[in-house]
Amino acid sequence: MAELFWLNDAQWAAIEPLLPKLGGKPRVDDRRVLSGILHRFREGLRWRALPEAYGPRTTVFNRFNRWSQRGLWQEIFAALVACADPPRIAMVDSTSVRAHRAAAGGKGGRKARPSAGRGVDGRPRSTPSRMTWGASPPSS
Repeated sequence: MAELFWLNDAQWAAIEPLLPKLGGKPRVDDRRVLSGILHRFREGLRWRALPEAYGPRTTVFNRFNRWSQRGLWQEIFAALVACADPPRIAMVDSTSVRAHRAAAGGKGGRKARPSAGRGVDGRPRSTPSRMTWGASPPSS
């Protein structure tokens, strides 16, 4: 299992003012949830595989959706980049994926192929069905 990811104090100080303040019943800590969201994408996990340390999976997922709908992620990433050390931390994901050579494109779909009804020389391979079999062929 991968090591858990947690936002440090400088990162959290840059992000906290951007998050909405909601009243009502006590919520799961935003720092904990945000760390869970970043961990999920950093490790390529499914939501259901998210460690319990980040809070209930449904809470983490719902918070991600709400923040996405509000357009907060651009602001969050801009804040992280602003407080980051050069490139080491600013890169969320630098995975390189090699595609199979057949994935390069080209014309898709099925290729036109000649009918199997004719041989190499162009003559039919079999006797046409409309030919009569009643009489033997004339002899020369």
